[in-house]
Amino acid sequence: MGRAFEFRKERKFKRWAGMAKTFTRIGREINLAVKAGGPNPEYNSRLRMAIQNAKSANMPKTNVESAIKKASSKDAENFTEVIYEGYGPHGVAILVETATDNPTRTVANVRMYFDRSHGALGTSGSVSYMFNRKGVFKLNAEGIDADELELELIDAGLEDMKREEDEVVLFTDFSDFGTMQKALEDRNIETTSAQLEWLPTMSKKLNDNEVEQVIKLIDKLEEDDDVLNVFHTMDMSE
Repeated sequence: MGRAFEFRKERKFKRWAGMAKTFTRIGREINLAVKAGGPNPEYNSRLRMAIQNAKSANMPKTNVESAIKKASSKDAENFTEVIYEGYGPHGVAILVETATDNPTRTVANVRMYFDRSHGALGTSGSVSYMFNRKGVFKLNAEGIDADELELELIDAGLEDMKREEDEVVLFTDFSDFGTMQKALEDRNIETTSAQLEWLPTMSKKLNDNEVEQVIKLIDKLEEDDDVLNVFHTMDMSE
């Protein structure tokens, strides 16, 4: 199997590697969620998503409660969501989601990562047209009747369902994210992760050496505390 396939498998584990960094990012997601929809998760689907992801990352409940309280206070840090777009090595399009309290610092860092990887940071809209924003829900596949679940969730906006190893992955339009989240909650189905993701509408096949160069850029971006997620058009199939 090629390097891209290995990289896709590694992401499942690397996403939560580095506990302190992971908790910092989830804290920023909570901050943004509270800022957008208030501190009550019952009425804030984005906050519920952040809390569920915190649980999946084994973030202590006290840390989550503290992050919500901190985000609700008058002295809350003012994080802003900024998406950066560019091309990595070998023409791979890359979207970088960030939450930053200092956009000047963040854009300088992101540009540096692209430049050092022989890529180029672009302008808004330069690559985003190659992606669609989707709700992506991952469930533990054990005990799930996929065919039955698919029928139940069509009215909640289910567009596609895939089986990936020990997980079932559900896809919705981003506008149906809250509806799907509620449908799963109503059925007491717990997600291992729930995210709004930018999925590529086209992909670029690379050889293993080229894949390695793109991975180095993605790793650098993901190591930055201001970066929440990185999406790309590199072909991740076997």
